[in-house]
Amino acid sequence: MACESRLLLAHCVGPRTQKTANQLVAKTARRLVSIPLFVTDGLKFYKKALLNQYYEIVKYPPTGKRGRPRSPRLIANALLKYGQIIKERSGSIIKKIIKKIVFGNDIDPKSISTSYIERQNLTLRQDNNRISRKTIGFSKKTEELDNQMTLYIAYYNFCRTHRSLKYKDDTGKTSYNCPAKHAGLIDRVWSMEQLLMFPYHKIPTG
Repeated sequence: MACESRLLLAHCVGPRTQKTANQLVAKTARRLVSIPLFVTDGLKFYKKALLNQYYEIVKYPPTGKRGRPRSPRLIANALLKYGQIIKERSGSIIKKIIKKIVFGNDIDPKSISTSYIERQNLTLRQDNNRISRKTIGFSKKTEELDNQMTLYIAYYNFCRTHRSLKYKDDTGKTSYNCPAKHAGLIDRVWSMEQLLMFPYHKIPTG
């Protein structure tokens, strides 16, 4: 999620594993033109996923001595900034919140926050019976859940206005943007009909 525009950039359906984290980071990277500040919870898999996506290889010159030469080392890209919010719990009660800087040195601790995405997760669950907790409306197949989430996120980005994205129109009236319009991807808030009728074509790969 891009917090400034509330734009949902990518999603992955699956267990919280290294493979899923790799897929999520890779999908996100394809939709960015630069390396932003990444902030996540304390799940360990995100660190490796980001390092695999944004890395530099350090090669060591030969020493002229006998023995196996030193292997190249993988390090984080100098532009990569990544922070974590780690919550220490006692049962269901949060006892302590730690802000941890993983990559990058010039990160303002105040910018390390997951409040926007946590609120967004609540909105997703409120709007989608398939991912609500303790419900009989869950998806029976992973593929169908993924398709439904893709459609919902498209609707959220292009059709649904957000009260935090307000602005004054030409008449001075307060109006609200959808995330895609606020991010400059479209010039108006779309209707559901416009979203469904948009000529979408898959880009060939390979």
